[in-house]
Amino acid sequence: MPISLDTVVQDLYSLLRPDDYRDYCPNGLQIEGRPLINKLVTGVTASQAFIEAAIIEKADAILVHHGYFWQGEKAEITGIKKQRIKTLLDNEISLLAYHLPLDAHPKYGNNVQLGTLLDFKIIDDLYPKQKSKVGVVGELVKPSTSEELKKQLQAKLNREPFHVPGKTELINTIAWCTGSAQHFIERAHEAGVDAYLSGEVSEQTVHFAREAGIHFFAAGHHATERYGVQAVGEYLAEKYSIEHVFVDIDNPI
Repeated sequence: MPISLDTVVQDLYSLLRPDDYRDYCPNGLQIEGRPLINKLVTGVTASQAFIEAAIIEKADAILVHHGYFWQGEKAEITGIKKQRIKTLLDNEISLLAYHLPLDAHPKYGNNVQLGTLLDFKIIDDLYPKQKSKVGVVGELVKPSTSEELKKQLQAKLNREPFHVPGKTELINTIAWCTGSAQHFIERAHEAGVDAYLSGEVSEQTVHFAREAGIHFFAAGHHATERYGVQAVGEYLAEKYSIEHVFVDIDNPI
């Protein structure tokens, strides 16, 4: 039985608490489509390829981590942005997007979901004094060498991770934050963990890891952020008895 778009928007507002975050984009309903949802398609980024895949799936709405209208981008709706939005409007598909709220949610967030996938046990927040929790600190269920952890990451994420070796032979403790959060490595070092895992890497990240002696793993922005949106999609599907499909438009970054 279909559920109203308004009901889903209000549910996600209560669940993900977007007002708790100072984000780089609007969180919530970005493009309004048809008023009822029978089928929800989730994905990482609302690219043209993803939209076209959602049309094939007969989606009424799409839910993504990376939507539109980012700070610093041109306000004009032209070119690629125009084509994406036009495709959604022509097909009456709603676009819901949640960025930091989807990273940090304590049950459905990218960080929690990635930790579950990799068998990491969360023991603290990376920034425990902040209202909005981004980044977590944890421990491996079984201490591993860096090579063992690299193999585990590749097997689970289907992506060979980039690794800067640290000083410890065995990795017992690890901090992580998905996506473009490589700059949090300094806080991870302050927390005293053996390793830090993020999606991306910057030039300065390598130097810091080497000099601090902390293992650093970059496992892919896209690869580390596939899981929160799926979890929220499954939550909505179970609660409202709607159909949910995750579509993965792979990205090597």
